[in-house]
Amino acid sequence: MPFSSILTHPGGAHKDEFLACCFLLAYAPVVISRREPTAEDLTDPNIAVVDVGHEHVPELGNFDHHQFPSDHPPLCSLSLVLQHFGLYEEARDFCDWLEPAEWFDTLGPIETARRLGIPRDAVFKLYSPIDGTLLRRFSKQREILPGDPLWEIMRWVGEDLKAYLISQRTQLEWISSASEIWEIEARGELFEVLFLPRDAADPEQEQSTAMAKFLGRRKDSSAVAACVYGDRRGGGYALSRYMDHPQLDFTRIADCEDVHFAHARGFVAKTSATDPLRLRELLADAWVPKF
Repeated sequence: MPFSSILTHPGGAHKDEFLACCFLLAYAPVVISRREPTAEDLTDPNIAVVDVGHEHVPELGNFDHHQFPSDHPPLCSLSLVLQHFGLYEEARDFCDWLEPAEWFDTLGPIETARRLGIPRDAVFKLYSPIDGTLLRRFSKQREILPGDPLWEIMRWVGEDLKAYLISQRTQLEWISSASEIWEIEARGELFEVLFLPRDAADPEQEQSTAMAKFLGRRKDSSAVAACVYGDRRGGGYALSRYMDHPQLDFTRIADCEDVHFAHARGFVAKTSATDPLRLRELLADAWVPKF
């Protein structure tokens, strides 16, 4: 059931409830109210109550995290909304900013800086006036109505985030169903390659990041040294190192007639070859033995 309204707390605004409201607008383009919830609000499943109310009851549309015990894994209101729509794992995989946002909201700036391995002052040096303006304007309004500039910006943010996460999930599903793991022997050593056929993926989408995330989810990807996927700028394939594997150097195949690009640092190459046997040959030729 779509929400008929969104409610979050008044006063100072933070990034987590702002983004949670943005994301909700992508599913329910409704009025956002900033006030304390009533008992009736908390029992009405048509009202999304965000970051306030001391309840996490998604079936009633209640997404607050402040009542969680101190040893609870760090989750903010955006986390809870993403979980409700089944996109939290994708967000953790593809949005590197989400985990620090959870830390900052639940643990504070000092602990966030410690977990990031940076000085505390560095957290504040990353401040953006874009964030500041949007949060300030958000905190001053009792209601944000459709048609208001702020409401429209928030809907854009939510729609873009939703579209991005769904597209990445689709990418992972494609990779899972269509990819192959090749085992290649080169100079007496064995290594693995993740291969994704050109016709198995959306040519408009970047494949390398999704393939790396797919491998990161596998229980054992330690033997994988490279990814091979369709070249979006040509009719052939891209060959790239996985996790910057030290034993692949694609400059070794730069002079091959069917290789039209090899980065000077050796981490990626582009080839017009499409025959899997030829792709395997190129990968084997790029292998650097340990001894």
